[in-house]
Formats: sequence, structure tokens, C-alpha cells
Amino acid sequence: MPKVNVKLFASLRNFMPEGARNGEVSMDCPDDHSVTSILTGLNVPLEKCHLVVVNGVFIPPPERASTQLSEGDTLAVWPPVAGG
Repeated sequence: MPKVNVKLFASLRNFMPEGARNGEVSMDCPDDHSVTSILTGLNVPLEKCHLVVVNGVFIPPPERASTQLSEGDTLAVWPPVAGG
């Protein structure tokens, strides 16, 4: 099984599994795991995933279900953020 790194930021950190440190965890996943399947496996609401990046490359919403992760990839996700 490939090992991938998952980083969740801001309010999404609440969905990290045990053993996560500073909103980051390294986890094993089957070869056919997509961005969407990893996020749903962590119970992250997909509508709260505003900015999704794999290895520094933005993944638009229509491509998240078909983008698969490989050994050593890093998935980083941010929720919508408001400021002022």
C-alpha cells in the first residue's frame, strides 16, 4: 500500500485521525484511492474542501474523484476562509 501525507488546515483539522500532529498525518492507502475517497474516508465534508492541492498542484472539484495518489504524494486541503 502506498503511504501518502495528508494535511488539513483550519477547521478541517478536526477530522484528522488519531496520531496526527499539527494537522498532518502519513497514512497507508490502497493503490486505487482518489482524493475524494481519502477525504470521505476521514469523514471530511466535501463541500468544506475549498482548496485542494496534491504536491503543490491545485485539483479542481470535477477532477478530485479521478485524481489518484501515489507513494509519497502530499494532499493538502483548506476550507473556505473569510476575512476582513
